[in-house]
Amino acid sequence: MKKHYVWLVLAVLLIPVALFAQANMEKPEASQRIITVYAYDSFVSEWGPGPLVVPAFEEKTGIKVNLVSAGNGGELLSRLELEKHNPQADVVIGISNELLHESVSSGLLQPYASPALEEIPTFLHFDPTYALVPFDYGNYAFVYDTQKISDPPSSLDDLLDPRWNRSLILMDPRTSSVGMGLLEWTIAVYGDSYLQWWEAVKPNVLTIADGWSSGYGLFTEGEAPLVISYTTSPVYHVLYEESDRYQALVFDGGNMAVIEGAGIVKSTKELDAAQQFIDFLLTDAQVDIATANIMYPTNSSVVLPAAFESAPKPAHSIMLESEVIAKYRDSWLTDWVEVMSK
Repeated sequence: MKKHYVWLVLAVLLIPVALFAQANMEKPEASQRIITVYAYDSFVSEWGPGPLVVPAFEEKTGIKVNLVSAGNGGELLSRLELEKHNPQADVVIGISNELLHESVSSGLLQPYASPALEEIPTFLHFDPTYALVPFDYGNYAFVYDTQKISDPPSSLDDLLDPRWNRSLILMDPRTSSVGMGLLEWTIAVYGDSYLQWWEAVKPNVLTIADGWSSGYGLFTEGEAPLVISYTTSPVYHVLYEESDRYQALVFDGGNMAVIEGAGIVKSTKELDAAQQFIDFLLTDAQVDIATANIMYPTNSSVVLPAAFESAPKPAHSIMLESEVIAKYRDSWLTDWVEVMSK
């Protein structure tokens, strides 16, 4: 009986010790800071900058990142709107200058003037409220296959020439930021007559892809010799394939510009961690963004690989006011669908 009593006493004494040990083991996990970052699909993909940026940030700060693929820029904003009463994200990556008006007026984002903005040229500061800060930029462009084309087009008008019959791969502006960029480009160049360009280009379009990745993939597979993409697209092929086969075109009238932004969700409970992530995105992450996203980094102190010399510079960049885009986007898309579905 005494023996059993001794064991009982030992068991009782050991219970607090075990609980204390368990509490100590769980404490680091309980205190671990985690932020959720929404980003567009290609940023999150295995070949995008996400898999490079996130581990580097985690190692430097000890803050864990839950990186979530949430569609294109418009879809990112829509998701934040849907979740505004039950927010799930702390940071959002990939809302461009085209969506500035909606982003600011929605009140979903927390302004943050990162100290890193001092290293970013003022012409890239597209949001004076700093609800969105610029992390990369570029210009839309048609890219062509030099093995199939020796005399490429030099303007949007040239793309209407019958010699380009079934030679163009485009993207759907309803589902692709690049597709929307081309639609806005034609509106900037042709004004109210933009639908005439779309009507005239139809015979020259091989297909309209849902997204940039699938459309550009068809292009590199040889399905067509021309695709809408970016002036920096050839950089990828030079950098990773040591090939200059694919070249981007800068047009006489200029090329549409795009500046991609990131912001902090206003409802975040991890404001300091979110700010650290934005700071990192604009500094340490800039080289990875440039070489994985194949866009120009906004930080002027970044030294780019020589491969970026293969990207042509447009004579000038074209941009539409975000207020105009917000006001007319739905009607533009409705009219575009009507023309292209005939």
